[in-house]
Amino acid sequence: MSSVRIECVTKEGCRIAESPVWDEKEGALLYVDITGRKVCRWSPLTRQAQAIPVDAPVSSVALRKSGDYVITLGTRFAALKWKEELVTTITQVDKDKANTRFNDGKVDPAGRYFAGTMAEEIRPAVLERHQGSLYTLFPDLSVVKHFDQVDISNGLDWSLDHKTFFYIDSLSYSVDAFDYDLQAGKIGNRRSIYKLGKEESIPDGMCIDTEGKLWVACYDGGRVIRLDPETGKRLQTVKLPVDKTTSCCFGGNDYSEMYVTSASDGMDKEWLSRQPQAGGIFKITGLGVKGVPPYPFAG
Repeated sequence: MSSVRIECVTKEGCRIAESPVWDEKEGALLYVDITGRKVCRWSPLTRQAQAIPVDAPVSSVALRKSGDYVITLGTRFAALKWKEELVTTITQVDKDKANTRFNDGKVDPAGRYFAGTMAEEIRPAVLERHQGSLYTLFPDLSVVKHFDQVDISNGLDWSLDHKTFFYIDSLSYSVDAFDYDLQAGKIGNRRSIYKLGKEESIPDGMCIDTEGKLWVACYDGGRVIRLDPETGKRLQTVKLPVDKTTSCCFGGNDYSEMYVTSASDGMDKEWLSRQPQAGGIFKITGLGVKGVPPYPFAG
């Protein structure tokens, strides 16, 4: 694995960068800064990131079939028109709760937008437990709630045959699998496929590669790990120069580059001086595997 190369591609650090998504049409990487309240788009050509400010914590971004993007903003699913810098609410969830917000989200192979909520944090990973839920926004703009009692709804993806849904509730320190009914968008039969070790810390964002293996960003673990969901074994660890690695996706022309987001919230001056790239976006090349292009929201 000596050919693996890691490079920080952004100059300015985010507070909590998350939800990296490759936009093939734009040849650019989308991501959000949750507490910085902005949606960003980084171009490898200009090596610059454009940012659109929003009015609430923005936790995930996804492509939309009809053009532009959908985002999770506060407790809202919303549409984002990039050029116009226009955000319009699609629908709201958690209306009975005063202090929750969306966290990670991703679109399934049928074009449904899955996203989960969590309580607002007192400080990073410190919050009221069991306040979150997992939701799906369907292409007809209706919303279904799958389950509640979630701590920090996080990484999610689908197996290559679309028959398994993978999901992380961070404070369970586990990567879970569900049976997935692609036609109906239903999940069932939850089980744990990997428990994180102490040095791996907190499981955060996640993506899948073309070999059906999962990549999980470990918050406070400063790494991404590659897992085999069939055997429950860790296959590879890639360490980064920052502790607060938050999520990962594949991108670039042939989806052979991995992009990893990171955070700086909760770090004091001394910690930041040791890790000046905290909150940066990292590009990893030479992994020898490719990723699956993101699915667009069909609504």
